[in-house]
Amino acid sequence: MRAGLRIAVLAAAAAVGAYLLLVRQETPVARAAPAQGSSPDYFPFVRSMAGTRPDGAARAGADGQLQVNAELAYLFDYYLAGLGERPLEAIKAEIIRELDRRLPAAAAVQARRLLDNWLAYKRALVDVERGLPTQADPALRARQRLASMQQLRGAYFTPDEINGLFGASNAYDMDAIARLEINSDASLSDAQRKQKLAALDAALPPSARSEREAPTRVLRLEEAVATARTQGADDNEIYRIRSAAISPAAAARLADLDREEADWQRRISTYQSQRRQLQQSAANDASLQQLRDSTFSTEEQKRLPAYE
Repeated sequence: MRAGLRIAVLAAAAAVGAYLLLVRQETPVARAAPAQGSSPDYFPFVRSMAGTRPDGAARAGADGQLQVNAELAYLFDYYLAGLGERPLEAIKAEIIRELDRRLPAAAAVQARRLLDNWLAYKRALVDVERGLPTQADPALRARQRLASMQQLRGAYFTPDEINGLFGASNAYDMDAIARLEINSDASLSDAQRKQKLAALDAALPPSARSEREAPTRVLRLEEAVATARTQGADDNEIYRIRSAAISPAAAARLADLDREEADWQRRISTYQSQRRQLQQSAANDASLQQLRDSTFSTEEQKRLPAYE
């Protein structure tokens, strides 16, 4: 319930930045979305994803054929993020069950074939990463890596599939590399650098520009909320500020986070006081554990060392 989660609630749709995709190995990363409904165990297949719902989508067109797009890749990677908790074959079987549930028969067959190619592509990326030449210039390394990735895709996907799965990310990646090159160019003055970056901003489509600016808007909003609180704003006023800046639904979720944060801080304060008293009375470990159990759930207790 810390500030990072607060930002995530507001900026769930914001792009993290294509540069991050380029400078790390392209491994499965899930964009886990909050589960809708009352059950906290919406996705029990992998315990770390409890309380989330599968990201992405698998859809067929009016002709019954599979729609190959980035949402399908997100769905694959959501489940693949469970590697380490479940073996690959179990995760693959779960993805297939999800595809069969969502798609008509013909599209499901296409999706299963695409899944096999997706897994093979992911494995091959490991070798690509290892084979990249040592390069001190991060921009040049990123450009080499993107070129290698693009070349590799042709071995596993058709041109139409490549366009559907990677078309949008390619645009983001090229933009990110261009920004990296500008920022690392020591020959540019600050004014020239700002001018070149502004030109890249202007060239972005409106949706991409909005996503790039989303984290900054979030930080500005929370700064405004913090200022309003110091000036005596109550919860209703804070809700109105957030609702006007984002949406009533997001403002309501943040209000819930505020209440959870206040409850957590209250319990932590009480716990720390009672813990000190027990320690001063030379209480044993069993008494301390009893105090923890009376105040915090098993999952919450994993966070206590930071406060102890």
